[in-house]
Amino acid sequence: MTVALHELRAAIDDELEGWLSETLRGAGPIADPIRYAVLAKGKRIRPLLFVGAWEAAGAAAGQGAGNGAGALHRVALGPELVHTYSLIHDDLPCMDDDDLRRGRPTVHVRYGERAAVMTGAALLPLAIRAVAEGAAGLKLPDPVAGRLIGVLTAAAGGDGMVGGQLLDLLAEKKHVGFETLERIHLGKTARLIAACCTMGGVAARASDETVGRLTRFGIAIGLAFQTVDDILDVTGSSTRMGKVGGRDEALGKATTPSVLGLEGARARAEEFGREALGEISPLPGADRLREIGRLVLDRDR
Repeated sequence: MTVALHELRAAIDDELEGWLSETLRGAGPIADPIRYAVLAKGKRIRPLLFVGAWEAAGAAAGQGAGNGAGALHRVALGPELVHTYSLIHDDLPCMDDDDLRRGRPTVHVRYGERAAVMTGAALLPLAIRAVAEGAAGLKLPDPVAGRLIGVLTAAAGGDGMVGGQLLDLLAEKKHVGFETLERIHLGKTARLIAACCTMGGVAARASDETVGRLTRFGIAIGLAFQTVDDILDVTGSSTRMGKVGGRDEALGKATTPSVLGLEGARARAEEFGREALGEISPLPGADRLREIGRLVLDRDR
């Protein structure tokens, strides 16, 4: 029986905490800021999407289950660690200069800028290690494990998250059109979210057609996620969101409301949502992905 979303999130949190405790044993001073950043309570959208995509690809019926849920959840830690690395660096004074993240002082405020830079840098190799170990636990062949790592690192790099973050910084206080805005959002947010979905299909040994549907779902839901993020920066409560609101306008960021207006942004988010759900409509076992899709669109933090 499929577990509820909150139970799956709790299981992923348990795997994350247990794995970090084991992996960081003897790591020295870097262990504390890593644990501080990673174990802060987040939405865990990315690992949830990975598991949801694995289920939608048919793995819930028993394909490639290997040693069980623990190994699957360990693969799911990879995108979450990459995402946390991006948040740490995004909050730095040389970037968005934020003091609050997930309801707590940001890593550089708590531990200093040097430690924050090193913590972010440490999370990428940890992410690769988590995926490799999880793939081994699932008894996936080496080429499949290599593909999982390739998908994740490509989405995190110059053509994905890191490149998108730079485009975002370069666009500050400039007038940009919708095409440029979508290029920024695709890079800094949607490609990593899509990678989670692609990885779920790859880990389930799904067909190319199914993996393609999951990837397109991920791109659309990733663009919806960033659009909702832009909206919440205008309308959301800082207390509820766990970070300071109004930062996009203060920094002169290119956002969906700044380009399309608030109502246009809301309509665009719903359009992305419909596009995403349309991609997975033929897939059996996609209920989890549909639930996460609505969570992305309806969230208030």
